[in-house]
Amino acid sequence: MTGQRLIEESNRYLMDTYKRFPLLIIKGRGTRVYDIDGREFIDFVSGIAVNNLGYCNNKVTMAIQKQAQRLTHISNLYYSEPQIMLAKMLVENSFADKVFFCNSGAEANEAAIKLVRRYAREHFDERYEIITALNSFHGRTMATISATGQERFWKGFEPLLPGFKFVPYNNLDAVADAINSKTAAVMVEPIQGEGGVIVPDDTYLPGLRRLCDEAGLLLVLDEVQTGIGRSGKLFAYEHYNMEPDIITLAKGLGGGIPIGAMLARADIAKSFTHGTHASTFGGNPVACISAITTIETILEHGFVLDNCTRMGGYMIDGLKRLANRYPFIKDVRGKGLLIAMELSFKGEEIVNECLEEGFLVNCTAERVLRFMPPLIITRDEIDMLLGVLDKIFKKRST
Repeated sequence: MTGQRLIEESNRYLMDTYKRFPLLIIKGRGTRVYDIDGREFIDFVSGIAVNNLGYCNNKVTMAIQKQAQRLTHISNLYYSEPQIMLAKMLVENSFADKVFFCNSGAEANEAAIKLVRRYAREHFDERYEIITALNSFHGRTMATISATGQERFWKGFEPLLPGFKFVPYNNLDAVADAINSKTAAVMVEPIQGEGGVIVPDDTYLPGLRRLCDEAGLLLVLDEVQTGIGRSGKLFAYEHYNMEPDIITLAKGLGGGIPIGAMLARADIAKSFTHGTHASTFGGNPVACISAITTIETILEHGFVLDNCTRMGGYMIDGLKRLANRYPFIKDVRGKGLLIAMELSFKGEEIVNECLEEGFLVNCTAERVLRFMPPLIITRDEIDMLLGVLDKIFKKRST
């Protein structure tokens, strides 16, 4: 069946919830993907920060194959070795003591919201509100869009779930002013991803930790996009000499296989008891093996994290050189390989032109080009993209 015929079938049978590019991807290797017509693209999106080791990493692929031949699913009514080993790995490499597995970032954040409310009910009775940030994004379930500080995600789904209070991001005074007798927690992204890759001041997360400690609140970090190496460390909070009470993970965790996780300190995790929360597919053996192998590979010899830091710095420097030449580039920012270039105009056309040149890039918040390449991206591949962007911007400036 031709690509065009398949796209027509997609339009006929799939709900119209995505604005898709006219591109049918059938294969991926490393940093490259290939469409049904054999065209090659260098991917600076990584499935939206999912394929941190690129496509079809040999170790991850072999581990998935072996596990699929052994056991693909078992109910959480029974124990599963891959699930236990992944939980141990996450605990041993983080602040946390306990893990809950699910299937996505939205589900991980949903679990965190429920745990906050359950803990607050047990310890404080009247507390239930969670302070979140304007311009944030926490998922597409009813609870997580209610926690999301962007009105465009609310449209048509009102009334939202009560219990969320929004304050400006990277503003400690606003958080302090918002705390009251009903406040149970503060929930933020270490870097706002969908909001345009907004990197806070170095004092922001430690300041939130201090405010939460003083008021007896829980601090929840949504690391769905920043976790598992994207920032140059396994978890983004590690950059700031502080620890949260709860973090959420997904995207890069499974190496391309759907899995989410919510991690918490033991005293907080105790509020989840038998029957208080569950997920049929959470901690699936195949997903857990994929996640174990992904984390092992990222941590092995430190190469992947080192490459993320070095290539992230190299790419930001290259984008800043473009910004010096083209005044319509308003800002370049990021950490590790979560990088943004903010334009003075909508970025959709630039994304389409990059596609024509053989590069996949992303636009978020209308005017922000977002770059999330695999953590194994090379200097040569970055140079190729910088050359294409220079070519595109030069045409626009003449």
